[in-house]
Amino acid sequence: MTEGKIKNPRKGIYLLPNLLTTAALFAGFYSIVAAVDGNFQIAGASIFVAMVFDGLDGRVARMTDTSSEFGKEYDSLSDMVSFGVAPAVVMYQWGVSRLAEWHLTWGRIGWLVAFLFAVAAALRLARFNTLASTTDKRFFVGLPSPTAAGVVASFVWMSSKYDLLGLPALTLAFAATASAGALMVSKFRYYSFKDINLGKRIPFTYLLAVPLLFMLISLDPPLVFFALFSTFALSGPVYWVWRRRTVAKAAGTGSEHAE
Repeated sequence: MTEGKIKNPRKGIYLLPNLLTTAALFAGFYSIVAAVDGNFQIAGASIFVAMVFDGLDGRVARMTDTSSEFGKEYDSLSDMVSFGVAPAVVMYQWGVSRLAEWHLTWGRIGWLVAFLFAVAAALRLARFNTLASTTDKRFFVGLPSPTAAGVVASFVWMSSKYDLLGLPALTLAFAATASAGALMVSKFRYYSFKDINLGKRIPFTYLLAVPLLFMLISLDPPLVFFALFSTFALSGPVYWVWRRRTVAKAAGTGSEHAE
């Protein structure tokens, strides 16, 4: 037997990654329940709990050599609930509590935006599953669904915490949700961080970034999460513009040299 690797793991070990996926699914479902009950801060935070478990299940499966097609499909379905349906319902329920002051049309707009976000998440996940083996692992094509969910969830969490009311808040909520949905089905490229080697040696001072990040988040979780996830969401269009300008500049320089 090769040292450090289990060639014939017990059957029970296959339960571990799927239990983590189930935990992510439960967090997403609980987010919906909390939103229906009007507990929007808990609803928003629950989606971030789902992200933690969603990030762990794949890593645990690879570490224990228990990856399977069943696990991949189950993870995708869990993502649809936690990062597709849950954020859409949370945003809509949050908006519904404020729609009584405005025209009925706003309710229809909110319903439509929430539905389009859920559809975009489904399309994003389907495209990811289809192209996963053929695309550059360093980049995602389209905004990842957990990030899109993070934008919506953190906005609702932040709005509930600070009692952001009125038509401007409602308009911004719908705009953020629609934009996140559109970015999911876009062809903008997003850095995946998959080429980072966690086992590589780094300077000791780099480790300070980890506690500093946690300290920053602890100051105001919803606000910091909204800033972080929104920044990453905008990085795709910004990178696209930068690449176009770089290519255009290179083409212009090449033409000058040719003359």
